Amino acid sequence: MSEALAPAGSVIRAIGLHKRFHEGALDVQVLQGVDLDIAAGETVAIVGASGSGKSTLLHLMGGLEAPTQGQVLLMGRDLMGMDAQAQGVWRNRHLGFVYQFHHLLPEFSAEENVMLPLRIAGERPGRARDRARAALAEVGLIERAEHRPAELSGGEAQRVAVARALVAGPELVLADEPSGNLDARSAGQLHELIATLARERRCAFVVVTHNDRLAGMADRVLTLEGGRLRPAN
Repeated sequence: MSEALAPAGSVIRAIGLHKRFHEGALDVQVLQGVDLDIAAGETVAIVGASGSGKSTLLHLMGGLEAPTQGQVLLMGRDLMGMDAQAQGVWRNRHLGFVYQFHHLLPEFSAEENVMLPLRIAGERPGRARDRARAALAEVGLIERAEHRPAELSGGEAQRVAVARALVAGPELVLADEPSGNLDARSAGQLHELIATLARERRCAFVVVTHNDRLAGMADRVLTLEGGRLRPAN
């Protein structure tokens, strides 16, 4: 394994990940043997040039795409060894996702958006609502619970997305440029929130970012270059 690895007790392991996109005249090798081990409660920032494959790596780690070669073990189970239904259940139980754009459903309130992972998992409506409100309180938005996304600022909407990612109590959150669409003040608030939640919840975070401040808050910073991960300088 490469020197990008963390100590034992991992929540997710990427082992020898390769990803090649081949369609028509397009033939691109994006990842070339990525190894990564994320420990419980650890925050890891992944940096690199645009187009280096950072988002692709997150998609593979989250089971949203299949690697050309290699394995992803989430809580000890091989994601690619599951059928689609089992994989979805396992992801919903152990993973949260935050993207650059919040991807909140516009017709739902903040509370209803945060409830979604719990309802998908079969949680009773009343219990799901209580947990959603607790998560919104944790990100400082309980007073905005009944507001729809269009009534929220960009920073508020992204905090709702963080609450949604955390509401089911996952061991790991994958975040792809979570502050990339925010102004400097809102981005700073989001960075502080992520750092606080990671520490208090003992939830691991893998964050793809171009933001030096957010990367600087991580326990480890790794650079993806030439299809491989290495410790950042």
